[in-house]
Amino acid sequence: MDPKILDDLAKKLADSVPGGLKDLQSDMEKNFHAVLQSAFNRMNLVTREEFEVQTALLERTRTKLDELAKQVANMEQNNKDSGGS
Repeated sequence: MDPKILDDLAKKLADSVPGGLKDLQSDMEKNFHAVLQSAFNRMNLVTREEFEVQTALLERTRTKLDELAKQVANMEQNNKDSGGS
C-alpha cells in the first residue's frame, strides 16, 4: 500500500475530529495511520505492480495452454485419420 495514500487517509480522519480535540490531531493522525496500516497488512493486499505481473503471467500461460490444446487435438485427429485407436 502506498504510504502517501495512508498518510492522506489518516490526515482526513484526523481533520474530521471536532474542533475541541484539535490539540490531539497530530497524535490521532499517527494513531489512525498505524491502525490503517495494520488493517491493510492483515488484508494481505498485493500492489498494482504485483497484480500486473501476475496478470501478464496468466495471459502467457493461457496462450500456451490454448496452443497445447490445439496440438493435442491435431494429434488426436491425425491418429484417427491414420486408422489408429
